[in-house]
Amino acid sequence: MFPIIPANSATESFPENDEGIFGYGSSGSYTAVTNLVSNTGVVSSDVTGVGTARSVPAACEYGGDKGIFGYGSTGGASGYKSLTNLVSNTGVVSSDVTGVGTARSALAACRYGEDTGIFGFGSFQWPNGEFSGTNLISNTGVVSSDVTGVGTARNNLEATQYGGDKGIFGYGYTENPSNTALNMTNLVSNTGVVSSDVTGVGELRRTLGACSYGGDKGIFGFGCGWGGSVWDNVESMTNLVSNTGVVSSDVAGVGTARKQLTACEFGGDQGIFGFGNVRSSAPNEFVATTNLVSNTGVVATDTAGVGTVRGYAKACSFN
Repeated sequence: MFPIIPANSATESFPENDEGIFGYGSSGSYTAVTNLVSNTGVVSSDVTGVGTARSVPAACEYGGDKGIFGYGSTGGASGYKSLTNLVSNTGVVSSDVTGVGTARSALAACRYGEDTGIFGFGSFQWPNGEFSGTNLISNTGVVSSDVTGVGTARNNLEATQYGGDKGIFGYGYTENPSNTALNMTNLVSNTGVVSSDVTGVGELRRTLGACSYGGDKGIFGFGCGWGGSVWDNVESMTNLVSNTGVVSSDVAGVGTARKQLTACEFGGDQGIFGFGNVRSSAPNEFVATTNLVSNTGVVATDTAGVGTVRGYAKACSFN
């Protein structure tokens, strides 16, 4: 006689994508160029850009095998955007889709649930214009109107999925009431509900990258640390996110310290950090360097960069 297995004892399986895409950013001028990431972590040469050239958008996967870039800035007080660009399951970027919600930049995005995503936080004016609202992304790539924000309004933060169907926003920066780098996090449930602030772990920093790895975990890495000035201390340390959303203390960095970089998943259970600015102060020195993340969260040494050097690009997975 066979044993009876309870219906709820099966291990849940969530979609994990094989390929990734880096897109947009700035190297002194705004670009819409993209670079595809293969299922072995190889970055392609530049693909001609589609849509409005801009920096500091956000990006995440949706629909199980597709991606979306959204929002961003073209500079100046009137440069904040709310448009989006969809990424097909073959990595083709669509032309601009009319935006929904508050136009802003320096926000973050991640997947939640099995096939939906969320944009959150950011700046909608300078100075003192931080935002804490969110916009949900349906499994067909439709962005919702603003959802009232929860947690500390801030910009230049990052986000990643964890636990298979949940997400986490973390770190960032606020100009109001004073220029301050942050390390708190906000968890996202599998229905897209954002939690209040969770006490931060690790060095205060902003303009970092984040992605998932190992199928159900995440990693925050690199960025600009706090050394008495918001421009001090480009970093290479990382902080791992467990499958229950617990952030680890700082892990000694590997690879070139830099800020204004980005990251995404590839190969189903690995990640990649890429691009960025290695200078802690002017003049900028942009790179296309990448660092692979194993399925156990180990960051590799530098891989020579491919494509247009730039900062403030974003990345997501697809396929």
